Amino acid sequence: MTVSPIAPPRQRLDGQLGTGAIVFMVIAAAAPLTVIGGNVPIAIGTGNGAGAPIGFALAAVILLVFSVGFVTMTPFVREAGAFFSYVTAGLGSRLGLGSAFTALVAYTAIQVGIYGYMGWAVNDLVIFFGGPELPWWLYSFATMAIVAVLGYRHIDLSAKVLGVALALEILVVVVLDVVIFATGGAEGIAVETFDPANVFTGGIGVAVLFALTGFIGFEATAVFRDEAKDPEKTIPRATYLAVIIIGVFYAISCWALVTGVGATNAVAVAQQTLAGEGNLLLDTATTYLGPIMRDVIQVLLITSLFACVLSFHNVIARYQFTLAQKAVLPARLGHRHATHHSPSFSSIVQTITAAIVLAVLALLGLDPLVGVFGSMAGVATVGMVLLMLTTSIAVLVFFARRPELASGRVWGARVFPILAVLGLAFALWLVLSNFTLVTGGSVAVSVALALVPVLAMVIGIVLGRRFPLDAASEESSDAPAPAERTAR
Repeated sequence: MTVSPIAPPRQRLDGQLGTGAIVFMVIAAAAPLTVIGGNVPIAIGTGNGAGAPIGFALAAVILLVFSVGFVTMTPFVREAGAFFSYVTAGLGSRLGLGSAFTALVAYTAIQVGIYGYMGWAVNDLVIFFGGPELPWWLYSFATMAIVAVLGYRHIDLSAKVLGVALALEILVVVVLDVVIFATGGAEGIAVETFDPANVFTGGIGVAVLFALTGFIGFEATAVFRDEAKDPEKTIPRATYLAVIIIGVFYAISCWALVTGVGATNAVAVAQQTLAGEGNLLLDTATTYLGPIMRDVIQVLLITSLFACVLSFHNVIARYQFTLAQKAVLPARLGHRHATHHSPSFSSIVQTITAAIVLAVLALLGLDPLVGVFGSMAGVATVGMVLLMLTTSIAVLVFFARRPELASGRVWGARVFPILAVLGLAFALWLVLSNFTLVTGGSVAVSVALALVPVLAMVIGIVLGRRFPLDAASEESSDAPAPAERTAR
């Protein structure tokens, strides 16, 4: 028997993140208060009006169906690369690298977009309380500096910061929801939300579209695999909990706002918000909770955005770390800090990258909301749906090639992935056909932005021949890691 040399072990991140901490990371990336204050008025005002809450529920169902196949394959993917690791295991190295590049582009885009939104929100808050009006990008770069410090340190610190911010923003919206339903709203509980005539209109696609945008950051459950206490149990639990909590929260809160202003007035009030003549969330909070709570919510919007951008920073740093470990990116990006056990150098590079992109957009004089946030969110949404669609196909192929693993897992290995492919293909069509609503730009600009994640996928596929990825999958959840095996 000949024993082959064992490759030097790759550096791995470590931590003791439980299910709750990872769920916090994912929900924080979704920025629930930001979605309720921003996406919901758009879904109501330009979508299917009082039926918009059902659009959010449908988006959650699509993602929950996707999660079944994703979780079923999780025990056989032994690295913290999230979607691209699944695609590599199922569809091969080249599509895996294409997915990795798509993810990097998508998450970098949404992170930069959130920095733009943050700059606008902080400036608006300062002006509201009588402070001076300053360029939005000053606040954006100040936020970036704080994120850089937290991202450099151990992940447990970020989890604690995200947990506090997230708990406060969810609590205040839940209180608002309860008060609205308890008082009966402006016209009684809005049962019109469930009327098929309101739900299945031409605008249902817009509601689903902006609901999907609110789920960006969904794959973070698997990104933190190496830092989870028990990834075989923690990752599946966190995935299901995150989707259910976010989906229920969005749908009920959207329904509460419709009830709060009245189903017959919901569209008009939402459109006033879009025109800058009011604010659906803050005005409703003033009516039902008083001016003090309105101010609290406005402050919590800042913490929501901060939690969101910190979560994306952590996700991107770990993507780069994993790719560096695979020799696709420079080896220095795969360095783990001796004290913090964090991807410290990757975190620094991510900060520099975001700073350069944000500086370019600021120099172009773009509006922080429409120009920066809108366009970057559009890129990220296309990238996210494309990644999940590719991952669902990878799950199908992975188990089709390993029928012995699919035995006893028919629903998770075949049925639900097929349903996910159909649902996500439909979702991608909705995103692209309504793309100008996301970006706020012309058709030409929107097409160019939509092609960015697609081009990233193509570039990755082309480079995949030069930088092959190993599948990092096992035939069973009890199999040893590749570096521990011997050749006989």
